[in-house]
Amino acid sequence: MAGRPDPDSISSTLDSVRKRLEEREETLSPFATRSARCLGRSAPEEPSPVRTEFQRDRDRIIHTTSFRRLKHKSQVFIAPMGDHYVTRLTHTIEVSQIGRTIARALNLNEDLVEAIATGHDIGHTPFGHVGERVLDELLPGGFHHSRHSVRIVECLEKGGRGLNLTRDVVEGIRRHSKPQGAFLDASSVQGMSLEAQIVRISDAVAYLNHDIGDALRAGMITVDDLPPDAIGVLGRGHSERVNTLVTDIIATSWAATGLVSPLAGAAPVITMSQATGDAMTALRDFMFDRVYLPLGDAAEGAAAQEITALLFRHYVDHPGDIVPEFLRPESSPERMAADMVCGMTDQYAVRTAERIRPGISRGLFEGRL
Repeated sequence: MAGRPDPDSISSTLDSVRKRLEEREETLSPFATRSARCLGRSAPEEPSPVRTEFQRDRDRIIHTTSFRRLKHKSQVFIAPMGDHYVTRLTHTIEVSQIGRTIARALNLNEDLVEAIATGHDIGHTPFGHVGERVLDELLPGGFHHSRHSVRIVECLEKGGRGLNLTRDVVEGIRRHSKPQGAFLDASSVQGMSLEAQIVRISDAVAYLNHDIGDALRAGMITVDDLPPDAIGVLGRGHSERVNTLVTDIIATSWAATGLVSPLAGAAPVITMSQATGDAMTALRDFMFDRVYLPLGDAAEGAAAQEITALLFRHYVDHPGDIVPEFLRPESSPERMAADMVCGMTDQYAVRTAERIRPGISRGLFEGRL
């Protein structure tokens, strides 16, 4: 009969797991980020015996309440009728999947890509970018979901202690957003790890294609409405477009593998070919004109804006109604109000606004949430 395991033996065995994982990272591209040489955490910690630093960051984000709430936050369509529309959570999963595919092909650090992708959108408001625009107008100093995602992981989660993530993951979350129009210029990613660049571009690949699918599902557009030149390059179907974009990113960014020299000795970047990038930009511009901006002006968008504004002003005037999770003595009333509103799901925001001002949603979301 086996005796009781020796604690020192168990500890040594488990420590060998992380070391083996870190040794495996040494086979990655010379341009990859190694967890054993990451930028560190604000508060140093003993390493995990069985996970790399980036695996720990991913796990910490997944187990937060902020991450769980993504399943009930809008992506583009606000409280749509139907079970198959994208939510902020399914979007996050798609970004992670696309990012891991690119990272594996380029021999970069999949764990870092997955950690950044998992946390990149946890700072989104209810009602998607419609709610975000309202908070940006009302909060002194403005509001942006990428900055708020960083605030969540650094200041709000774990009773105000934050998650103590590695700086590599925090900076990837902070810089994942992209402006409207062209966004593939190399100057826009200066100082970013290749893994962070992968999440940035994977975010665009994911949302552009699933948002087209949702717009088709909602009857806002037809496939024939899509820009013909862009579709000629990328393809008519969802999987065809995603495959074209991902394979083009891999081929165009091949210098990131370290198997070939970057042009003129320049640092490698994650990018697309000119033709594919132009086609993607044309599709993004089309979606802004035909889907994103019109949805903000539709009845549901207008109601969502009114609800978001009402909630923000209510919590500024009634800070006693803010839950302890968002009460930070060092924060202004406006900042705490924004934290409270941003922490709401679509359903909770509508229910709370109806208690404050019955009828504010004008029955638009009845039976949907």
